Amino acid sequence: MSENLTTANKRQKIEHLEMINITKLFPGVLANSQVNFDVREGEVHALLGENGAGKSTLMKILYGLYEPNEGEIRINGQPVSIHSPNDSIRLGIGMIHQHFMLVDSLTVVENIALGLPSTRGLLTDLDVVAERAMALGEKYGLQVDPHAYIWQLAVGQRQRVEILKALYRGADLFILDEPTAVLTPQEVDEFMSTMRQMTQEKHSIIFISHKLHEVIDSCDRVTVLRNGRRVGSRPIAGATKLDLARMMVGHEIVLPKITTEPKLGEVRLEMQDVHAMSDREMPALRGVNLQVRAGEIVGLAGVSGNGQSELAQVVTGLRKPTAGQVIIDGQDLTGKLPGEFLKRGMAYIPEERMRDGVVDKFSVSENIILRDHNKSPYANYGLLIHRIIGEITEKLIKVFDIRTPSRSTNAGSLSGGNIQKVVLARELSRSPKVLVAAQPTRGVDIGAIEFIHSNLLEQREAGAAILLISEDLDEILALSDRVAVMFHGEIMGILANKDAERERVGLLMAGERIEQIQKDSASI
Repeated sequence: MSENLTTANKRQKIEHLEMINITKLFPGVLANSQVNFDVREGEVHALLGENGAGKSTLMKILYGLYEPNEGEIRINGQPVSIHSPNDSIRLGIGMIHQHFMLVDSLTVVENIALGLPSTRGLLTDLDVVAERAMALGEKYGLQVDPHAYIWQLAVGQRQRVEILKALYRGADLFILDEPTAVLTPQEVDEFMSTMRQMTQEKHSIIFISHKLHEVIDSCDRVTVLRNGRRVGSRPIAGATKLDLARMMVGHEIVLPKITTEPKLGEVRLEMQDVHAMSDREMPALRGVNLQVRAGEIVGLAGVSGNGQSELAQVVTGLRKPTAGQVIIDGQDLTGKLPGEFLKRGMAYIPEERMRDGVVDKFSVSENIILRDHNKSPYANYGLLIHRIIGEITEKLIKVFDIRTPSRSTNAGSLSGGNIQKVVLARELSRSPKVLVAAQPTRGVDIGAIEFIHSNLLEQREAGAAILLISEDLDEILALSDRVAVMFHGEIMGILANKDAERERVGLLMAGERIEQIQKDSASI
């Protein structure tokens, strides 16, 4: 057994951790102001707040990535000093980041052993690590092949490796930052089982999430931050989603939904018998036929991994189909470059906002003008007009409520919800004819969800043809005039909003064809 585990066994177990009057200042931003937070042995304590409320900053202080300007941290009543992640790990604190900290080219066991001393001096003891990791995986329901390479693993399996790394190092308390944001529904169920097993073994969990139903279903207590300050804490028992949303934003939240019939125009987006391959050279789209008209929202539902991502890429020119036609605003653009799609009035909100939506090292202004930086009004004869760029981006920052220290701030330093608002500001300000919105509210808070939904409905009223791709069935049912359901790369059926009952959509998501469902309904 490694030296780290021996040390972990000797140190006192975390029975009560307290953060007292924590204050953190950045240039121009008060991220945390006199925040108090605590977590007890064997509990799941949710930390809620809008994007930019100070949750991540507070947890990065606890994990040693930041040092506070004021305040102290106590474990079992005793003050402790945390200046780096090594200090927090030594004290029994582990953090599972939303974006995993794994080396793709190494195996599972090599990632777990990374940074730990070997019991054999200069020789590795990967066999010892693998045996211990497999035992932990069996105990906590985190089974994964220790000799598989990280790049070979699905997202849910990679998360298991992160948790195993922390368990191997003897963590008592886990900080879980948006742990279900990238998981399929089945993986979420498995993850919740793992959390329950961990708390039964007296581990403590700090659970950061925007999914209020998960907080209510899985947590014992909740603390809410707003604008860097603690609003309050309460037991989860008896709380509703509306209660928590009100604490987060300071007012009642009513998510908008379709209440009027669409004012249908011409077909703006059309797929005719489209086939496409995945990145792994497997069939991803199998004869997809779909139309979206001006003035309507067509929702595309389905369990993750059934071809939705590839479909979004095909209809925006990012992936070439192997057969079929893609027609945008009456013009056949099959196989054309994305620039041709932009010229026909296409706007795209990608599901991977950090990879495909913004350039993280570019400023907010630079990201907003990214699509049209070489055109009027942003440029003249190839030269940028900085005064105009400044005026327009300042206006969009206000209109889209982008919470940023300035327009010169790098986009990558903003919270997830504010990065999404930068993408929205850029794409929607172009008055698109066709809008493809892929997972537009994934990983954003309830206030941002309300804002994004309102903007999608405004675009519908303005006559845009909108394809909404989402794994959130509530979102699909609230916003879609028609609901198309995908399974294994095929459209199982398309339902009008009034016919899109949850049970019927669920059957389509499981692979039933609409013709069979209608036949079964008629025979009852």
